[in-house]
Amino acid sequence: MTSSGPEAEIAAATEPAAAFGGMTLCAGSGSGPLLALAEPLSFWGGTDRNTGEIIDAHHPQRGRLLGGQVLVMDASRGSSSSSSVLAEQLRAGVGPAAILLTARDAIVCLGVLAAAELYGGGIPVVLLDHSDADRLHQSALPASVSVTAEPGGRAAVVLSTGAGAPEPQP
Repeated sequence: MTSSGPEAEIAAATEPAAAFGGMTLCAGSGSGPLLALAEPLSFWGGTDRNTGEIIDAHHPQRGRLLGGQVLVMDASRGSSSSSSVLAEQLRAGVGPAAILLTARDAIVCLGVLAAAELYGGGIPVVLLDHSDADRLHQSALPASVSVTAEPGGRAAVVLSTGAGAPEPQP
């Protein structure tokens, strides 16, 4: 997060709509437009490693870009190679700004930790309970989410909606 620039302007024009607590799976902070995935996503074969686009022909959100988004999903699916694709997307700057899950996911965490270790570009990964994730899925758009995940456990997730929140992608 930054305290100046476009993100600060967005924050000033939006209103906090909800705040949740969660469990830190990977520490860090990040913010961006909300991208609540209707189905789990495989980063390996389901996304383009160079652009961050969802390319899975069967995913309902095919064509959406992950870059700078705060993803909400139950968990990833598919190959353990997803961790390498996620790490590469974070290195290339086309990965998500944060990931919110409702189930522990070692593959997602491994990708984020590998990116942090190799490239210095980690993002927060937070475990939410299902009711909080459902509220995010049902939030009015446009919406943005700010995530702060402290090392060792506690995480804060703030949902903001309003005229200043970023428009969702088509």
